[in-house]
Amino acid sequence: MSDTRTREFEAFVAARRERAIALAWRLVGGDGAAAEDVAQEAFVRAYRALGRFREEALLSTWFYRILVNEARRYRRWRWVRRRFKSEAGPEVADPRAVARGDPVLRLRIARALERLSNGQREAFLLVHLDGMTVSEAAAVTGRAAGTVKSHLHRALRTLRAELADLDPRREASP
Repeated sequence: MSDTRTREFEAFVAARRERAIALAWRLVGGDGAAAEDVAQEAFVRAYRALGRFREEALLSTWFYRILVNEARRYRRWRWVRRRFKSEAGPEVADPRAVARGDPVLRLRIARALERLSNGQREAFLLVHLDGMTVSEAAAVTGRAAGTVKSHLHRALRTLRAELADLDPRREASP
């Protein structure tokens, strides 16, 4: 690999590190330590595969696909560990995030997001919280744009139903 490409990747990491950790944090369910591990592993995997990157997509799209796959891998292993070790209890919240808002509300929203399917959660987080377009989210997740739109629709419908009582426009029952 050329020194130029290595320097470009180092600049990419410096520019995207915090965003990658924030996205990983949402994808793994609010565990700060796991998010840092997932983001770090995604950067390592991307660096190792950089020689195979053919620039058919943006570097960011290519990297975020690696990150999403790494988060999926983490979630699978967490499920397996819980299943076989009978671990229970809520996820450990990132204390920095809880300090910025109502912890009860944050926990309720996090639980509602956890109840979504993986596809719905990924689509919602990538589009609505990370600001990607449907096309970008499709490229990152490896799904068709129509599938991402369908996941978004179902996620929004489910979240609206589960969190309906939080809508200030909702009329109080007599």
